[in-house]
Amino acid sequence: MNSIDFAAILFKDIECDFYLLNVQKASSFISDDMMIVSSSTTIYNTIIDAAKKSLSNIVSKLKKCYKNDKHHFHSMVDYDNFIDSINQVSEKNQVDLIIMGTKGASGLQKVIFGSNTVRVIQRCKAPVFAIPDNCVFTNLNKVVFITNSTTSFNSVHLKPLIDLVALNDSKLHVLHIADENHLAHKQSDNIDFFSSHFVNPIHDYIDVKAKDMYNVVHKYVIRNNIKVLCMIGEEHSFIERLFNKHLVETFAFSIDVPFLVMKNN
Repeated sequence: MNSIDFAAILFKDIECDFYLLNVQKASSFISDDMMIVSSSTTIYNTIIDAAKKSLSNIVSKLKKCYKNDKHHFHSMVDYDNFIDSINQVSEKNQVDLIIMGTKGASGLQKVIFGSNTVRVIQRCKAPVFAIPDNCVFTNLNKVVFITNSTTSFNSVHLKPLIDLVALNDSKLHVLHIADENHLAHKQSDNIDFFSSHFVNPIHDYIDVKAKDMYNVVHKYVIRNNIKVLCMIGEEHSFIERLFNKHLVETFAFSIDVPFLVMKNN
């Protein structure tokens, strides 16, 4: 619900179709669930009907709360593989952006994103905007795009970032970050691109040991009061080094800013 509220406020002035997708899977239900279903009803229908009713209630609350004629809500329930379902719905409805909530750090495991969020980021075809459950919408006046890629960017790849910055009149920081195998200062091929699509973007260059990369980004976000963290999705290994289990140090840092991952397809 927090991510839905965030999206409704973020796009309050934009004509939008919101598809609220609930994905069910058979393995979620145990024998006890099957025993309480009447003989005239199938497990499938019972599960789907309950999910549809829940989504319908959410849509009613959203319409009542925001009263925004620009926003159109569509509730969808699917009984399928989680990633396959999202990709099918995204392709069929030409979805521009996948928005989902994330629980943040999961206590002792020190895993920043839940497994579903990581899978969606890595395997879904549309850009993904992950909203932490403790993050309420505020002025998105500072956005950072972090990269260790030497490939050239273009306006198709970075359209969600361009739109986000324009919508919120945000200041863009570009953080060129590299580990011991690369030098950040050599990654200057995209300077002209950023200068032509953003107003006076700020470029910072950091060379860092791979094991320290997470903490470096964390400190950068705090020091510069960054409101949104952005990245291109082709850099899976970079994402994993930043946001999956930390193999060297133990810390309990919870991502508290939205995280936008764009695609290069």
